[in-house]
This record gives sequence, structure tokens and C-alpha cells, in this order.
Amino acid sequence: MSILKRVPWVSLALVLLSYSTLGWVISEAHPPVFVWLITVFAILLLIVTLTAPWPKMTYYILLKSNTRTFGVAVLAAFLFFIMIAWFQIFLDTLLIISATILVRIDFQRAGLREGLAFSTASIFSLGGLALGALIYNLIYSQIPLRL
Repeated sequence: MSILKRVPWVSLALVLLSYSTLGWVISEAHPPVFVWLITVFAILLLIVTLTAPWPKMTYYILLKSNTRTFGVAVLAAFLFFIMIAWFQIFLDTLLIISATILVRIDFQRAGLREGLAFSTASIFSLGGLALGALIYNLIYSQIPLRL
């Protein structure tokens, strides 16, 4: 079977769309360059986290001490507060994470290598981010403002 037939195109299209909305939203705020760099780093970190094998992840995340358990509980409470306080941002973030997880599951089901899953998901995610920013800039740079 050809590798192009095994690639989950629908899931990749969902990732492209969800990350393009992120690029659009960030472009609306007109942030400095370091915000874009932090966003790219966070996207790559999310994809690495999802494409790494679970036994390696559990080795680093296991709660072996009371201090680490307390830190995780405080972090979880803080994240719950953020979820309630900024519900719209939470839903957008949940959509992006869900689309990325769907791609990971589809790549795993297709039996493709982790390196290929990471590189393809990274290309589509960062491409979607750039596409959203590009579309925003093309649309709003063409329309003159009339007050």
C-alpha cells in the first residue's frame, strides 16, 4: 500500500484548519515577533508530547515524591481556574489539542513511524498557523479603513 494512501488526510485537514484559526487570532492582536516564536515552540512541544511513546512519557511524569504530587495538584487547580475564567480560549485550545490528538491516533492506526507522524503534523500545524496569518493579512491589508 502506498504511503500516500495511508496518510490521514481528513485529520490533517482538520489540523490545518484549527491552526489557521489560531494564526488568524494571533494576527488580529498584532503581537511582536517573540509571541510568534513562543507559539511555534508551544506547537512543536505539543506535537512532541503527543508523538513520543507513552512509556517514555510516564518515566518522566511518574509521581515519585510528595512534593511533585503537590506541584501537580496545584498546577491542576490553576489550570481549572484558567479553564473557568477564560472559557472561550479554553475551547479554542481544546479544539487544537483534539485535532492534534486525532492526527496522532490516525498515524498510529495507519502504522506509520513516529518520526513521520511528528514531521507531518508539524508541517501541517505550522503551515496552518502561517496560512491563518497570511489570510488575515491579505484580507485586512486590502480593505481601506473608513471612519
